[in-house]
Amino acid sequence: MREIATAILSLLDRGERGALATVVRTSGSTPQVTGAKLVLMPDGSTIGTIGGGRIEQVVIEAMAETIGDGRTRTVDKHLGHDLGMCCGGQMEIFVEPIEKRPTLLLFGAGHVALPTARLAHELGFDVTVIDAREELNNEDRFPNARRVLMEPVEAIHARQLPFGPDAFVVITTHDHRLDEDALETCLPLPRRYLGMIGSKRKVVRIFERIMARNAEAAMADVRAPIGLDLGAHTPVEIALSIVSELVAIRRKGSGKAMQLDQELLPQRVRVNTG
Repeated sequence: MREIATAILSLLDRGERGALATVVRTSGSTPQVTGAKLVLMPDGSTIGTIGGGRIEQVVIEAMAETIGDGRTRTVDKHLGHDLGMCCGGQMEIFVEPIEKRPTLLLFGAGHVALPTARLAHELGFDVTVIDAREELNNEDRFPNARRVLMEPVEAIHARQLPFGPDAFVVITTHDHRLDEDALETCLPLPRRYLGMIGSKRKVVRIFERIMARNAEAAMADVRAPIGLDLGAHTPVEIALSIVSELVAIRRKGSGKAMQLDQELLPQRVRVNTG
């Protein structure tokens, strides 16, 4: 177990993604017991074992997929019937990603930023709030976030912020000029996501002004207006819309409703649209 723990901590310290497989259920004759673990490193090497043989090969394949998309998986196999192993038992193995908490750089500490920071923290983001207003950007309001008491562009130029390929940037300040300056300054910086709050009219005007100053500005991947269309009105609803989009990007979800197509449902539960 110490070797497993060391491998996990090493991945987290380096900011790399791996995968952990844990045997969660067994029945009959199996090569390992409940609680056995296996770590798959980014280079394909493994630490630990969940039993070897064909079951371990199948699990490693699932782990490689998890490293690729960040999603959890469950492998549930009868060792004899499904895999042709001499053991006659059954194993269920849970596969999960090993990854550093993604960074959320939240520009603004106002009424939308407050629930956004709370929700994002609960959903596994490492939140930094950037706002020069100490009466709003304080520990009482943001107890689970790092706080930077500077204007957005000042903080960026001071290299106070952890931009990188896993950084999510959300711009929701109290001033259109601050939003525009922050967006323009963030454009060339490394990040996974860049979004700005605002009405469609505001977004168009800001985009036009930035493009007028710099025709080569990379605007295509900017999410604005930010968030999923939930019909949100209140600050908490707007925050839910924003954080839902962050999770969809992080987990490579579509953001679409998960309801089954009507043709796949039994006739008696289909919605009558006639």
